[in-house]
Amino acid sequence: MGLEKEKSETRVIMDEDEFNKSIEPILGKKVFPEDPDRDPKDINKHLEVGFEDIIAEPISTHSFDRIWIGSHAVFELVKFVFYRILTTLLAIPMAFIAGIVFGILSCMHIWLVMPVIQGCMMTLPSIHVIWTSLVDMFISPFFFSIGRCLSSIKVKTEYI
Repeated sequence: MGLEKEKSETRVIMDEDEFNKSIEPILGKKVFPEDPDRDPKDINKHLEVGFEDIIAEPISTHSFDRIWIGSHAVFELVKFVFYRILTTLLAIPMAFIAGIVFGILSCMHIWLVMPVIQGCMMTLPSIHVIWTSLVDMFISPFFFSIGRCLSSIKVKTEYI
Protein backbone atom coordinates (compact mmCIF):
# COMPACT_ATOMS: atom_id res chain seq x y z
CA MET A 1 0.00 0.00 0.00
CA GLY A 2 1.94 2.84 -1.26
CA LEU A 3 1.15 6.06 -2.87
CA GLU A 4 0.21 5.42 -6.40
CA LYS A 5 0.35 8.09 -9.00
CA GLU A 6 -2.07 8.02 -11.86
CA LYS A 7 -2.00 10.16 -14.88
CA SER A 8 -5.41 11.57 -15.65
CA GLU A 9 -6.19 13.66 -18.62
CA THR A 10 -8.66 16.44 -17.96
CA ARG A 11 -10.19 18.53 -20.68
CA VAL A 12 -13.24 20.65 -21.07
CA ILE A 13 -15.47 19.81 -23.95
CA MET A 14 -17.46 22.82 -25.08
CA ASP A 15 -19.09 23.46 -28.38
CA GLU A 16 -17.89 26.61 -30.14
CA ASP A 17 -21.44 28.02 -30.43
CA GLU A 18 -22.02 27.48 -26.71
CA PHE A 19 -18.74 29.24 -25.95
CA ASN A 20 -19.73 32.24 -28.03
CA LYS A 21 -23.10 32.44 -26.25
CA SER A 22 -21.50 32.44 -22.83
CA ILE A 23 -19.44 35.55 -23.51
CA GLU A 24 -22.30 37.66 -24.86
CA PRO A 25 -22.65 40.96 -23.06
CA ILE A 26 -25.16 40.88 -20.23
CA LEU A 27 -26.87 44.07 -21.39
CA GLY A 28 -27.85 42.39 -24.62
CA LYS A 29 -30.07 39.93 -22.76
CA LYS A 30 -33.67 40.78 -21.95
CA VAL A 31 -34.30 41.55 -18.31
CA PHE A 32 -37.99 40.60 -18.29
CA PRO A 33 -39.48 37.39 -19.57
CA GLU A 34 -41.52 37.56 -22.75
CA ASP A 35 -44.89 37.85 -20.99
CA PRO A 36 -44.38 38.98 -17.36
CA ASP A 37 -47.17 38.37 -14.86
CA ARG A 38 -48.05 41.90 -13.83
CA ASP A 39 -50.73 40.74 -11.38
CA PRO A 40 -49.17 37.72 -9.61
CA LYS A 41 -51.48 37.99 -6.58
CA ASP A 42 -54.66 38.32 -8.70
CA ILE A 43 -55.59 41.66 -7.16
CA ASN A 44 -57.51 42.70 -10.28
CA LYS A 45 -59.07 39.36 -11.17
CA HIS A 46 -62.48 41.04 -11.35
CA LEU A 47 -61.29 43.29 -14.20
CA GLU A 48 -60.82 40.48 -16.69
CA VAL A 49 -63.74 41.64 -18.79
CA GLY A 50 -64.30 40.22 -22.23
CA PHE A 51 -66.79 40.98 -24.96
CA GLU A 52 -68.86 37.93 -24.01
CA ASP A 53 -69.16 39.25 -20.43
CA ILE A 54 -70.79 42.48 -21.63
CA ILE A 55 -72.67 41.66 -24.80
CA ALA A 56 -74.31 38.27 -25.22
CA GLU A 57 -76.95 37.14 -27.65
CA PRO A 58 -79.26 34.34 -26.56
CA ILE A 59 -79.84 31.40 -28.88
CA SER A 60 -83.23 32.72 -29.97
CA THR A 61 -81.86 36.06 -31.27
CA HIS A 62 -78.70 36.41 -33.34
CA SER A 63 -77.39 39.27 -35.42
CA PHE A 64 -75.50 38.70 -38.63
CA ASP A 65 -72.17 36.90 -38.07
CA ARG A 66 -70.15 39.72 -39.65
CA ILE A 67 -71.84 42.27 -37.37
CA TRP A 68 -71.08 40.13 -34.34
CA ILE A 69 -67.42 39.71 -35.34
CA GLY A 70 -67.12 43.39 -36.20
CA SER A 71 -68.62 44.56 -32.93
CA HIS A 72 -66.33 42.20 -31.05
CA ALA A 73 -63.32 43.64 -32.87
CA VAL A 74 -64.42 47.23 -32.25
CA PHE A 75 -65.02 46.50 -28.55
CA GLU A 76 -61.57 44.98 -28.07
CA LEU A 77 -59.84 47.71 -30.10
CA VAL A 78 -61.54 50.60 -28.30
CA LYS A 79 -60.93 49.01 -24.90
CA PHE A 80 -57.25 48.50 -25.78
CA VAL A 81 -56.73 52.00 -27.22
CA PHE A 82 -58.50 53.84 -24.40
CA TYR A 83 -56.69 51.83 -21.76
CA ARG A 84 -53.37 52.70 -23.38
CA ILE A 85 -54.28 56.40 -23.68
CA LEU A 86 -55.51 56.65 -20.09
CA THR A 87 -52.53 54.78 -18.66
CA THR A 88 -50.20 57.00 -20.67
CA LEU A 89 -51.82 60.08 -19.13
CA LEU A 90 -52.49 58.80 -15.61
CA ALA A 91 -50.01 56.02 -14.74
CA ILE A 92 -47.03 58.19 -13.76
CA PRO A 93 -49.02 60.79 -11.76
CA MET A 94 -51.06 58.09 -9.99
CA ALA A 95 -47.94 56.10 -9.19
CA PHE A 96 -46.39 59.29 -7.79
CA ILE A 97 -49.46 60.02 -5.64
CA ALA A 98 -49.73 56.39 -4.49
CA GLY A 99 -46.03 56.42 -3.59
CA ILE A 100 -46.51 59.55 -1.49
CA VAL A 101 -49.64 58.18 0.22
CA PHE A 102 -48.14 54.78 1.03
CA GLY A 103 -44.86 56.38 2.09
CA ILE A 104 -46.74 58.62 4.55
CA LEU A 105 -48.84 55.68 5.79
CA SER A 106 -45.76 53.51 6.26
CA CYS A 107 -43.91 56.26 8.11
CA MET A 108 -46.88 56.96 10.38
CA HIS A 109 -47.39 53.26 11.07
CA ILE A 110 -43.72 52.57 11.79
CA TRP A 111 -42.86 55.70 13.77
CA LEU A 112 -46.18 56.67 15.42
CA VAL A 113 -48.79 53.93 15.60
CA MET A 114 -46.65 50.93 16.50
CA PRO A 115 -44.63 52.70 19.26
CA VAL A 116 -47.90 53.86 20.87
CA ILE A 117 -49.38 50.36 20.63
CA GLN A 118 -46.20 48.77 22.00
CA GLY A 119 -46.14 51.30 24.86
CA CYS A 120 -49.75 50.51 25.70
CA MET A 121 -49.08 46.77 25.53
CA MET A 122 -46.13 47.17 27.91
CA THR A 123 -48.16 49.16 30.47
CA LEU A 124 -51.35 47.09 30.23
CA PRO A 125 -50.25 44.34 32.66
CA SER A 126 -49.65 46.86 35.45
CA ILE A 127 -52.87 48.72 34.61
CA HIS A 128 -54.69 45.35 34.62
CA VAL A 129 -53.44 44.64 38.16
CA ILE A 130 -54.49 48.08 39.42
CA TRP A 131 -57.91 47.88 37.68
CA THR A 132 -58.56 44.40 39.04
CA SER A 133 -57.80 45.47 42.61
CA LEU A 134 -60.02 48.58 42.27
CA VAL A 135 -62.88 46.47 40.97
CA ASP A 136 -62.38 43.92 43.74
CA MET A 137 -62.33 46.64 46.44
CA PHE A 138 -65.18 48.90 45.36
CA ILE A 139 -67.36 47.63 42.56
CA SER A 140 -67.60 43.91 43.35
CA PRO A 141 -68.79 44.37 46.99
CA PHE A 142 -71.40 46.94 45.89
CA PHE A 143 -72.90 44.67 43.22
CA PHE A 144 -72.62 41.65 45.52
CA SER A 145 -74.70 43.54 48.14
CA ILE A 146 -77.26 44.64 45.57
CA GLY A 147 -77.50 41.06 44.33
CA ARG A 148 -78.06 39.73 47.84
CA CYS A 149 -80.78 42.34 48.50
CA LEU A 150 -82.59 41.65 45.28
CA SER A 151 -82.28 37.88 45.53
CA SER A 152 -85.11 37.66 48.05
CA ILE A 153 -87.62 39.15 45.60
CA LYS A 154 -89.81 36.52 44.03
CA VAL A 155 -91.89 37.19 40.95
CA LYS A 156 -94.92 35.09 40.25
CA THR A 157 -96.84 35.34 37.04
CA GLU A 158 -100.40 34.18 36.66
CA TYR A 159 -102.56 34.16 33.61
CA ILE A 160 -106.10 35.33 34.04
